[in-house]
Amino acid sequence: MQHFKSHLHDEAGTAALGAALSRAITPGMAIYLHGDLGAGKTALTRALLHAAGHTGNVKSPTYTLSEPYSVKMDGRDINVIHFDLYRMSSPEEFLDAGFREDFNGDNVCIVEWPEKAGSVLPPPDLSVFLAVAGDGRDVELQASSALGLSCLERLKFAPNL
Repeated sequence: MQHFKSHLHDEAGTAALGAALSRAITPGMAIYLHGDLGAGKTALTRALLHAAGHTGNVKSPTYTLSEPYSVKMDGRDINVIHFDLYRMSSPEEFLDAGFREDFNGDNVCIVEWPEKAGSVLPPPDLSVFLAVAGDGRDVELQASSALGLSCLERLKFAPNL
């Protein structure tokens, strides 16, 4: 499966998808979140992190650009780094901050507004497209690497019909 499409009827649907993704992702993945303001990018990330075992607050790192979280995956400590590039003024700012080094085989990098970094970002393993649709969200997940394909194959999510 190279892509997955669904309609999420409400916030609970977004949270359920985040929880399902937390069980399907693996270290080394780069996940890029696309969607307008209010589309649910941070809500999806928050649900993923809480399902992965993070018990604290999860907020969008709009001003700090990145926020690391330590969680356990398969009994191993993993850093999930949440990026929000909305306020970034240029792709060079991403490079100057040294963020590219975070994209390695050990971390999971989740990036909101990846288009702000342009071509300096490594290619994603999984792209998530969120769009407001009525009271809910339309979501599409697209795999673009072996890691992304493996994630979609492990994804066990039944949309809230």
